Parts: sequence; structure tokens; C-alpha cells
Amino acid sequence: MTGEQRDAAYALCEAGRTLFAHGLTPGTSGNLSVRFDGGYLMSPTNATLAALVPERLSVLDARGEHVGGDAPTKERELHLALYAARGDARAIVHVHSAHAVALSCLRDVDPDDVLEPLTPYALMRVGRLVLAPYARPGSAALAAAVASVAERSGAILLANHGPLFAGSSLPAALAAVIEIEEAAKVQLLLRGCDVRPLSAAQIRELRDAVSPAPRNRV
Repeated sequence: MTGEQRDAAYALCEAGRTLFAHGLTPGTSGNLSVRFDGGYLMSPTNATLAALVPERLSVLDARGEHVGGDAPTKERELHLALYAARGDARAIVHVHSAHAVALSCLRDVDPDDVLEPLTPYALMRVGRLVLAPYARPGSAALAAAVASVAERSGAILLANHGPLFAGSSLPAALAAVIEIEEAAKVQLLLRGCDVRPLSAAQIRELRDAVSPAPRNRV
């Protein structure tokens, strides 16, 4: 590995441990990746994110071909499709966190922005969370579903599956996925309650404060 790849590998493993510590990646669920000049690093298939090892991460070349390490996550095509759609993305985090998954199963969410405007940090760290149609995990159809909504946002909730985020850096993607789970939890806790959402003026103020942000909202 080059120095850049080695640094990215250690950061990816640390991110996996952080996600596991937050309870967002039960068992061997979830996957993550980073893009570097000339290729990608991805978590291997059937790997527990709490126990990733730098030397065993999957190395892909610029075409997405596996050239080193263990076999990549079965969601490789999903990651590649999202990178292709969002040239500014340097890292992708995908988890199966319980509250976000629960939200992804509801019929009455807004597919153009699943998260209701309840808290400022969801708007600042996540932006618009769009819903991608259901397709079988690991399938070409799921990669196509992600590509179909990726131009609208880098924050995506896979229907009946879970969230993913394409960020300008690994820390940004990590923070956003954690925030998606917390915002989903708040939204579910408040279902049926007389809530006080953020006003249009408050939303504009928050969006102006983080501009120019990565293209996670339009």
C-alpha cells in the first residue's frame, strides 16, 4: 500500500469500530469505503466492522476491479454507482441501524426528504435524505436504484434496508450516518405527537450556515 492507502485503511478500520460501538452495525451488517487517487478501499464481505484489519481490506482499482485484500462487500456495485454519480464523494458509509431501518419500512414518509425538520443537526450534517426504491441487497437493481436518486442527494435511505451517505471525507460520512440514526429515533418517538417542527425561516438559516456544503440537498 502507498502511504495514502495505509492512512485510509487505518481510518476505515477505526470508523468501523466507531459504528459498532454506536450499535449501528449488528453482526456482519454494514459496509464502508473510501476513494483515493487510482482506486478504492472497501470493507470485505461477511466482515464484522468492529474487527476490520488494514491488511485484509479489499483494494479495488479505478475501474472497480478487485486487485488486493479479501473479497469486497457484496454491495461493491452500490458503492461504485454512488461514487460515479457523485464526483465529490471521497467516502461512503452504509449501515443497518435499527431506527433508520424502521423508518425505511414506513409507507407514509416523504421520499424526497424522509427526515422531518425537527432538529438542526440533521439539516446541517445530513441535508436531504432521499428514499431509494427497494431492491435485493447486493443486486445490480439496488445499485441502479441508488444511482437513480444520487443526483438529488448523497444521503440515501434504502427502502426496507437502511441508510447510506456519500461524504466529502470519511469523518463527514461517519458523522452523517450517526446523525441519521439519531434523527430517525427522534422522529419515531414523536410519531402521533403534536410536534413543533423547525420553521421555513429556521431551515433556510441552517442551510445558509452550512453553504457551500457537499451536494446533499438541492
